[in-house]
Amino acid sequence: MSQKPMLSHNQIWEGIDALAAAHGFSPSGLAKRAGLDPTIFNRSKRSQGGKLRWPSTESLSRVLQVTGASIADFAQLIVPEMNTASRDSRPIPVIGFAQAGTQGFFDDGGFPVGGGWDTVNFPGVGDENAYALEISGDSMLPVYRDGDIVVVSPQADIRRGDRVVAKTREGEVMAKQLLRRTAGRVELASFNPEFPLRTFSPGDLSWIARIIWASQ
Repeated sequence: MSQKPMLSHNQIWEGIDALAAAHGFSPSGLAKRAGLDPTIFNRSKRSQGGKLRWPSTESLSRVLQVTGASIADFAQLIVPEMNTASRDSRPIPVIGFAQAGTQGFFDDGGFPVGGGWDTVNFPGVGDENAYALEISGDSMLPVYRDGDIVVVSPQADIRRGDRVVAKTREGEVMAKQLLRRTAGRVELASFNPEFPLRTFSPGDLSWIARIIWASQ
């Protein structure tokens, strides 16, 4: 029986770099967000005195928690062949963020429908109903910039702390961070500190879906 190779030092660190970039952070920014020493993921600290230094399980656990990524998500970043869908890019529908609030692009469940969509090739998206939105303007700084593309999965589980896209009954579409979701209240935090916390009753929202990736 052939022995499978162990994960390499570079694979683990490249996975942390990819996880940080996918959520709009530098490696030091991700460490800080996770409550760790901001320098813990710096490239200069990945080896000391010729000896390779590996990230601790505690630091990995913290960054997974703040990004909302699962162990499986991280594994697919460092060993893409674990997920057949991640080996190749495939086209997914994409529209501008401003268009998303108009009629005809989504059904009542938040799934993309109708014409008018362009397509963009994106790797590793397993949800066949996933779609992409192109950010416009600076209202989502510093997390998302004008021209960034976020990939949204209407079927993905949503947890507290996830970055999400939500659409109100009035047609407003917004990208926020989910702070709290109960039977009677949904609290969404803005990425830009100049914009206030938004609070809704569940009935005020047509749908809410998780942002699973960002092309930045």
